[in-house]
Amino acid sequence: MAMHLRYAERRQARIRVLLQGPSGSGKTYSSLLLAYGLTGNWSSIAIIDTENKSADLFEHLGKYRVLVLDPPYTPERYVEALKICEAAGVQVVILDSLSHEWQYILDEHSAMTGNSYTNWSKLTPRHDSLVNALLQSNCHLIATVRAKQDYVLVEKNNRQIPEKVGMKGITREGMDYEFTLVFELDNRHYARATKDRTVLFTDRPDFSISPKTGQQILRWCQEGTSQQQVEDMIKAAKDTTRLKYLYDLYPEFREALTPLFTERKNELQLISLPKHPKSYGNANHAA
Repeated sequence: MAMHLRYAERRQARIRVLLQGPSGSGKTYSSLLLAYGLTGNWSSIAIIDTENKSADLFEHLGKYRVLVLDPPYTPERYVEALKICEAAGVQVVILDSLSHEWQYILDEHSAMTGNSYTNWSKLTPRHDSLVNALLQSNCHLIATVRAKQDYVLVEKNNRQIPEKVGMKGITREGMDYEFTLVFELDNRHYARATKDRTVLFTDRPDFSISPKTGQQILRWCQEGTSQQQVEDMIKAAKDTTRLKYLYDLYPEFREALTPLFTERKNELQLISLPKHPKSYGNANHAA
């Protein structure tokens, strides 16, 4: 694929939010409130439930949809569940929780014999396939992760003393890099943004997640270049070079706009065909 140097440009986005916290911190409930703020329609929300049907505990909120994912919690089954939700036309998918997938990967690795490094080379692509499915989804995504208190040893008075340094999510190291927003929940059900590419919650005091939180995020998502604007640029393209540039520039719209790209490419190729002069054989013969 050709490389292009361009100016920075905001695109309309689908949000990727990670909520992590210990048991009882309100991850499922907060996710549902956040999802409702993003869509304003309970029936447009689906929750993939690996938490012993805990999603049904909040049915009083509204008629959202639930897909209970039973063991084994393989990456492939997560991807399959995500595709089912997408095919149903939901706007927000909640994965509650991702920790079960990572625990499955760890258990599989422990059960394998032979070289540890070689074994990871077999399991990592499976985990990466789930990450890619999350990143490529056309839905807003909210994922929860179980967390436990993390400690480091510090020296005090010539003794090694454990000191709390925050929460550590039970998922693969670096998983938070794949998300736009990461909220850490405590036992008071308060949230704090530990990663925030939107800058909406940076340095904000601890707060309770509500539908208003989702509405704020939605407004941020709707800023920037939209699919409709890209469609207009495709239709206005004067040559296939410009069309190829747009195709490379907006990979997030490729799947939806491939038919339009193809249609415009065919139109431009027809326009560029050389015009055959009309036959004037009879007239020349007469002259």
